[in-house]
Amino acid sequence: MAKILAIESSCDETSVAIIEDGNLLSNIVSSQIDVHAKYGGVMPEIASRLHCENIGFVIKEALEKANVELKDIDAFAVTRGPGLIGALHVGMQAAKTLAMLYDKPLIPVHHLAGHIYANEFVDEFTFPMLAVVVSGGNTELVLMKDHLEFEIISSTRDDAVGESFDKVARCLGLPYPGGVVIDRLSKEGKHTYDLPIPLKGEDTLDFSYSGLKTSVINLVHKYEQNGEQINVNDMAKSFQDVAIGQILDRVKKTCERYEIKEVILAGGVSANSYLREEMKKLMEKIGIKLVIPPLWCTTDNAAMIAKVGEKLYQRKVFAPLDVSIDPNWEIQDYMKF
Repeated sequence: MAKILAIESSCDETSVAIIEDGNLLSNIVSSQIDVHAKYGGVMPEIASRLHCENIGFVIKEALEKANVELKDIDAFAVTRGPGLIGALHVGMQAAKTLAMLYDKPLIPVHHLAGHIYANEFVDEFTFPMLAVVVSGGNTELVLMKDHLEFEIISSTRDDAVGESFDKVARCLGLPYPGGVVIDRLSKEGKHTYDLPIPLKGEDTLDFSYSGLKTSVINLVHKYEQNGEQINVNDMAKSFQDVAIGQILDRVKKTCERYEIKEVILAGGVSANSYLREEMKKLMEKIGIKLVIPPLWCTTDNAAMIAKVGEKLYQRKVFAPLDVSIDPNWEIQDYMKF
């Protein structure tokens, strides 16, 4: 039974987890959300600096909670990408240093693979499986025919769904992160604004959010110029219906075209309550198993990196100590470093 220490620092959470034979011994997360909220979004340079300040404390706390020492660790896993360049470097340098000092394997992990495998804290996977990866930086449908076999069959042509939520929220004068606020306000609103459905009429599995986001911004500006006010709750509801509706439509089409036995949600937007409710209804209707990650797994954390780290450790997928981060790493290339 191997003990693996995993480090996640791809954006604005510094996290360290320790796992042994599938059992999560600790998962410490130091969030920077309150700091970045002042700026309406993540400031890369500030994020990197805070990771540098926090990484040592988080490692220490993870070890204490797991009641293990660094000499007991069998391998060090770390997020290699995708993510913010400076933020990724902090985690990578920490992991490389520990791997060198204790002469243990270094395991680079793909961030999105981590989000996908967070669902294994709920249930074992059933293949062929469709992973619906929705976050601030990614909107992808990933087909998996077996463990660690990733095939991107659909992605966004422009903005990611989570990015569009944040930008629409900012336009409406709502705080960061915008997705949480829009989800909450939409429960009090009605779908009264006529917003365009992206890629309507196209037979495609692709996503697009730029036009939808721009339509909301233009409509808000139009109202302001006319001295009128947007009903924020109604706009939140109207926007969310269209944004999430696009995901539901693409998932339904994909399940019809492929022999999917299970669908899982992954990424920050998987915390969206409307997406969760509507996805349950859709999967019940078409008779496909659905796995939804617990809320603590929807935000960035090292537990999900540790999960993938275990799979890679079993296959002896180790990297040399001169490996570097890759902010644009594709999930299909998770073994290429």
